[in-house]
Amino acid sequence: MASLQLQLSLLLCCIFVGAHVEGLQNYTDALAKSILYFQGQRSGRLPPDQRIKWRSHSGLTDGSLAQVDLTGGYYDAGDNVKFNFPMAFTTTMLSWSILEYGKRLGPELGNARAALRWGSDYLLKSATATPGRLYVGVGDPNADHKCWERPEDMDTPRTVYYVSPQNPGSDVAAETAAALAAASMVFKAADPKYSAKLLVVAKNVMEFARKYTGAYSDKLGSAVCPFYCSYSGYKDELLWGASWLLRATNDVSYLTYLKSLGANDNADIFSWDNKFAGARRNLVDNDKTYEPFRFQAETFMCSILPKSPSSTTRYTPGGLMYKLSQNNLQYVTSISFLLSTYAKYMVDYILGSNPMKMSYMVGYGMRFPIRIHHRGSSIASVASRPQHVGCQDGFQQYYYSKSPNPNFLIGAVVGGPDDKDAYIDDRTDYGRNEPATYTTAALVGPLAYLAGSYGK
Repeated sequence: MASLQLQLSLLLCCIFVGAHVEGLQNYTDALAKSILYFQGQRSGRLPPDQRIKWRSHSGLTDGSLAQVDLTGGYYDAGDNVKFNFPMAFTTTMLSWSILEYGKRLGPELGNARAALRWGSDYLLKSATATPGRLYVGVGDPNADHKCWERPEDMDTPRTVYYVSPQNPGSDVAAETAAALAAASMVFKAADPKYSAKLLVVAKNVMEFARKYTGAYSDKLGSAVCPFYCSYSGYKDELLWGASWLLRATNDVSYLTYLKSLGANDNADIFSWDNKFAGARRNLVDNDKTYEPFRFQAETFMCSILPKSPSSTTRYTPGGLMYKLSQNNLQYVTSISFLLSTYAKYMVDYILGSNPMKMSYMVGYGMRFPIRIHHRGSSIASVASRPQHVGCQDGFQQYYYSKSPNPNFLIGAVVGGPDDKDAYIDDRTDYGRNEPATYTTAALVGPLAYLAGSYGK
């Protein structure tokens, strides 16, 4: 929660809108489904306790082209590629949710830790498989996006991508360090040995990010662009990574490094690509001495809240924060995590209190998206259709079909409505209908807070 000083600053600089009519939402149910969603995104060999039964083993040879084991991890969204940049951010946000709201997670705490560990285990592999390399992706995204097939059937190249001293990637490396450091804090009491390993690797990867500077997309090109280019550069990840290492270690050298990075970059967004606001919030909420960062954190909040004289944020007529036309809800969930004072209204909107009178979380409420842009969800499962579904067959038989998806990806949050609150449930419109791990990961924290606060 924001400090008292920060909340008072908000009251001074922001004029709040009037009270909204709020729908009655079952936050406990939504929380459970948001965590269950990650099982539907799993890559690798699935465990016996897998609850989303329409998924099966996939990507069992990942890493073999580089003679390393890179099985496991998460598919980022509706495709079958493993992009480490957004996966690491997803892992960091899951950790932050557990650290901030662990007591409010209640019976879902174990499931949240399991979802986190699936990501952190994979990131450990990526960081330790080969000395001097950090693996940052598996699967040719351009070939993958020309196919519509189940993860269990994929026959596109599982190309392996990495950064190294010769081909640096400060952004993806620092984000990986943040993820591992944050996860080490979650498991510190529950699994001390695992926690210690995570922290050691986090330190090493952060040192790599600092020593060999550069944006990973500069070298990897079409392997990550335009999908997950480092649009904001890598300074925000260095700030983000160092903030988590400082929090996990209390090592003053990270504070010295943070101060050397400065705090002059304004940001009115928080996402897998731009972490300036998240890093500053992480710092000021956990130590009162970071005054250079406090002003930036307050400026960010005043740029978000409606009716603030310094707001740079649009809202739809129905009251939804509107940042960008593509997958807008990813920004709503991540910013709502930072703006806990305004999160309830944003979360209620996502869950159904909106002009469309529908939930944007699959499986929650009476009306929700049923034609999401997601390969595994939209194609009949291996159990119901054992026959191979080919690359182009998937497009003809499933992608262009007007029928509902045969498999519900429970807990998935889609891209959401446009700036007029309008939404069309159309599988071919990926900007509105594709769910992503980093969207739901950022929603877990606000849901846990609301479930603990409101008892539903």
